[in-house]
Amino acid sequence: METIQVHRSDGVVTITMDRPEVKNAINGTMWGELLETFRSIYQDPDDRVVVLTGAGGAFCSGADVRTMGTTAQDRSALAAMREVSDVALALHRLPQPVIAKVRGVAAGAGCNLALAADLVVAGSSARFSEIFARRGLSVDFGGTWLLPRLVGLHRAKELAFFADVLSADEVHAMGLLNRVVPDDTLDEVVDEWVARLVAGPPLALSLTKKMLNDSMANGMEQALEEEARSQSVNFGTADTAEAIEAFLDRREPRFEGR
Repeated sequence: METIQVHRSDGVVTITMDRPEVKNAINGTMWGELLETFRSIYQDPDDRVVVLTGAGGAFCSGADVRTMGTTAQDRSALAAMREVSDVALALHRLPQPVIAKVRGVAAGAGCNLALAADLVVAGSSARFSEIFARRGLSVDFGGTWLLPRLVGLHRAKELAFFADVLSADEVHAMGLLNRVVPDDTLDEVVDEWVARLVAGPPLALSLTKKMLNDSMANGMEQALEEEARSQSVNFGTADTAEAIEAFLDRREPRFEGR
C-alpha cells in the first residue's frame, strides 16, 4: 500500500492513513486503498475488530484539495464522487466493530470517516469540523445521513452550515464521541476496548451492529422480528453453548466465532 498502513495481529486490523505531510488528506490512491482494504476485511472471518487512525499526529484532514477540481467534466466528477461513496458504504457494511482513534485534525470527509465508526475515541488534541462549506462544498462521505441520526436535524445543520472547528470536548458534549482522553493515554484506552471486543462473540456482535444500524429505518415490530431471527441464529452457535458452559463453570468464555 502506498498511502495507508494495514497491520493485522490476533484478529485486530489497524488501518493507519499515512500521508502525514498533508495531515493524511485523502487522494485518489488512498480512496482506492481504503476501499480495497474494507472489502478485504469484510470477507475475512479472522478479522474481528478494526481500528482506524492516522499517522503523524493527525487523523485525516479530508479530501486532498490539491487534487480536487482535476475532473472538470460533470460526468467524471460524479464518477469520482461515487467512488468516495463506495468507500463510505464499504466501511458502513463491515460486520466487525470499528473504532476510530482520533488525534489532531478530523475535518470534512475525515470527520465523517471518524463518525462512521461504531466507536469514536479521541485524544484531547483532536479537532473536528464539517469543513465543507468553507471550501464551497456540500457535505459528503455520508455526513448527511450520519449527522441527523447522531445529533438531530437542527444541530446537524448548525455543524454543516457554519463549518466551525470544534474541540474534542465540544464534540463529545454533543454526543458524537464515546470518550475523550489525554493524548498520552489514547493508545492504552483503545487497546483496552479492542481487547474486550476481540474477546467477545463475533457473530453476536455483528448481528447486534447491523440491527442497531438499521434501527432508524425500522418500526418496533420489525426490530423485534429482527431480534428474534438473530437470536435464533445465535442459539445454534458454538459460541452461545460456550458462554452458557462458562457461566455454569464460573469462568470467562472463550469465543471462536462459530
